[in-house]
Amino acid sequence: MFSRVALMEKPNFDEAVKSIVSKDNRFEVDAYHFLREALDHTVIKLREDELEEHRHVSGPELLEGVVSHALREFGSMAATVLEAWGVRTGEDIGTLVFQLIDAGAFGRSEEDSPADFVDVVNLREELISPFKPSREVIRRGESGNDSDPPARGNQPAKPTEI
Repeated sequence: MFSRVALMEKPNFDEAVKSIVSKDNRFEVDAYHFLREALDHTVIKLREDELEEHRHVSGPELLEGVVSHALREFGSMAATVLEAWGVRTGEDIGTLVFQLIDAGAFGRSEEDSPADFVDVVNLREELISPFKPSREVIRRGESGNDSDPPARGNQPAKPTEI
């Protein structure tokens, strides 16, 4: 599906991004650079898995690569970082991709469409789910015991607690 285009054939990536952002400032410049890195990450991963040298990347494959790369780069802050850049959904990734295609920075195949990114992944959920507690946390009132543990106040520690 999507691939980076040789820089000799197409405009410089930075120039393409500047041109896009000058017309549409929904996304920060860093979002475009991150997407390029995520595409490279995805291509490398697919090559490892499939032993295929050159191939296009599908929308769902790229979204999976975006999640993987964001988690690797930003850990528990991944959702926050992408949201700060204006990227909140898989559809936003599709918008970035097709802006880069239109600017000549990414290539595409005839079958590629912005619809390839719609309702594929809940980006925020995928980015925060690895950091959710592995067990349910008991909240006050749920255990059937609404009383707080007794307060010690200024009482000295018992010899057995030292």
